[in-house]
Amino acid sequence: MARLMAMPLISTLLIAAMLLILDRMRILLDFVAAEGGPVNVIWRMLANLLPEYLGLGIPIGLMLGCLLAFRRLATSSELDVLRGVGISYTRMLRVPYMYAVALALLNLAIVGYIQPRARYNYEQLRFELRSGALGASIKVGEFTQFGAKMTLRIEGSANSGRDLSGIFVQMMTNEGSPLAVTAEKGQFLRSDDPDTIILRLTNGTLVHSDKSSPVPRVLTFTTHNLPIPLPKYEQFRRRGDKNIERTLPELAVIGRDRNADPVERETSRAAFHFRMAEVMSMFLLPMLAASLGVPPKRSTSALGVFLSIVIIVTYHKVNEYAQAIGSLGRIDPLIALWVPFAIFAGLTFWMYYTLAYVPGGQPIGALEKAFSKLGKALGRYLPFRRRRAPGSSAAA
Repeated sequence: MARLMAMPLISTLLIAAMLLILDRMRILLDFVAAEGGPVNVIWRMLANLLPEYLGLGIPIGLMLGCLLAFRRLATSSELDVLRGVGISYTRMLRVPYMYAVALALLNLAIVGYIQPRARYNYEQLRFELRSGALGASIKVGEFTQFGAKMTLRIEGSANSGRDLSGIFVQMMTNEGSPLAVTAEKGQFLRSDDPDTIILRLTNGTLVHSDKSSPVPRVLTFTTHNLPIPLPKYEQFRRRGDKNIERTLPELAVIGRDRNADPVERETSRAAFHFRMAEVMSMFLLPMLAASLGVPPKRSTSALGVFLSIVIIVTYHKVNEYAQAIGSLGRIDPLIALWVPFAIFAGLTFWMYYTLAYVPGGQPIGALEKAFSKLGKALGRYLPFRRRRAPGSSAAA
């Protein structure tokens, strides 16, 4: 059983994580390219999103791993042999529950501690990218603002940005007088001051308009070093301004604090119960997987696989809606989150009881018959059904 579950579980988890990462990677590529940031920041942002994707993929992987293992035992008649020698479904669920306990603890660590901090790091990278604190690149042929007092435009860039050409700079000096510079070539250099960089210009012209002189000064130079003060960026907000960035103990403390803001207290309670309900639901998945994974006799239908994905995704969406309602204070989060869990648990226990303790019981037997009849009806009227060959006659 452990071997049968391992491969579907790991492959489902990896496929789900990769699909989510590929979809997010396209969005992040567009975002980083629009902000002009370095490419390596994409991998840092994706790494901080990975715990969130694992938190979504682990329940699906556990569900499909258990379901496909029971389905393989059932379709190969090994399940009948195990039942014939006296091994009950409850006995067969021991190994799936070992997986469930281990994955539930892992998921609790992810959604309770790792994901909040990773989400904060992701938001901080987005902030630094937008503010330019990550060293956003200067776009060739466009005007780039360095703070409120400087504008830079570069016609060409070579050697990975080390060699610049066609440079135009307009800035305000410390005295408040305008300064404009054009140069054929340029190069950025470090300085002893970490808040200042040096732009070394070659073969250019400098125009300085001083308040004390009505005529601007014009200087033609071969080499000129222009100090550029780096803009001061505001600090990113502290962690915990959003509930998704708070750990489970932090949510519990705020939820019990009677002196806290009522809105913040309700949103914290809703987030806490949402995460706990998601983790606790994993202990129901092995029974649900066994109920959906065993098809009726002489049937190879994959309806149970389809229903398992629909059920787990629907339950997750219901929990998200319940969290939103609980955050608004319309319903107590304890009721909004745990009533759907009780309904989900009742449905799971009924399906498992029907399979394990009712002779010949099949929880989805009625659905199997309905879908079988629907498939036959569609096959009878589909336009691309097999046609009779010309000249052949129907059998009497």
